[in-house]
Amino acid sequence: MNHRQRFLGSRARSLAALVAGLLLLAAAPSAFPLSRDGASVAAGCVSTPAAYRAAWEAREVRCVAPSLFGTAYTRGQTSLYPSGFRYAWAGSSTNLEQYLKLRARYGDQPAKVGIGVLSYVGFPGLDDWSTPTDLEVYTLPSGVRAQVPAFETWFRLLEEEFGTTGAYPLEAQRDLVVAYSQLDRGEDVVGAFEEVTGCRRDALLAGEAPSAEIGCDRSFLGALAAAGPSPYDGGDSRTCFANFQTRYRGHRDASALRGALFQCQDAGFLNTGVGLGYNTYANPFVCRPADRQSVRERYTGREFILPSALFTALPSHVTIPLDLGTPGRRGFLHTGYC
Repeated sequence: MNHRQRFLGSRARSLAALVAGLLLLAAAPSAFPLSRDGASVAAGCVSTPAAYRAAWEAREVRCVAPSLFGTAYTRGQTSLYPSGFRYAWAGSSTNLEQYLKLRARYGDQPAKVGIGVLSYVGFPGLDDWSTPTDLEVYTLPSGVRAQVPAFETWFRLLEEEFGTTGAYPLEAQRDLVVAYSQLDRGEDVVGAFEEVTGCRRDALLAGEAPSAEIGCDRSFLGALAAAGPSPYDGGDSRTCFANFQTRYRGHRDASALRGALFQCQDAGFLNTGVGLGYNTYANPFVCRPADRQSVRERYTGREFILPSALFTALPSHVTIPLDLGTPGRRGFLHTGYC
């Protein structure tokens, strides 16, 4: 047997041993129990909404199973998102773990917990936020799948559910994705929104609505007008996107597409388009004032979208009231939490 034959024979035996080992691993029982969706969950992790609420009340920091999701919503609402929205935004188990850390760390300063959760989610206008807000923690119905809300995901869903490929030209999709994926080191997603739509950053952060007065361009405002009322104003996502598809007469550029997502599915100016949260306020877990935190540090946890549903349609869920403290007395949003 020559050297090449000996090498090939040795390699074949090694491959056979590797395959045999993999087969044994596949046949062996998992070291961890499986969650509802089949994901492996380490022993001791919170895996039910009730257990999450118990950990919250006890101010315990625990790992959270990936089968759990959380959505912040207006108190008294009966569904994950207001009536009319096709999709709800949901925080991941990663976010839920961070909320437990907030609760454990700042349980004696409840406003830092409640407002911290909303900031981590990506709520704007929190200095004066006064709407009673709760956190719903839940599992998904069988067959329902959470998806990463990247722009590419949205356009696939829009083409499948709300329109045709002609309504969302590939060139415009490309330009939108590129605008958000090629940010300079100090530029954030609010800057990307301004670049794409023309709407001035300072005005948006001050709470002003999109308009020509704050620099929003014709394509963006035309898309809002064509789409009609948002679900927040009595419309619904399906009709909103259908209106944009059939009524919009302007150039279908990145600004127009961004306008449709803004109006019809609550993809606001803080939306990153990559499945991560973001806020210009101080990250609760970075011990510096907001203006001394880097853009990277102000990105928060993982977010998903999933079909909105009534709470009664969820297999399991709990409500956690958030104490938001007093509007106007939230200096920590700027000076930092710690």
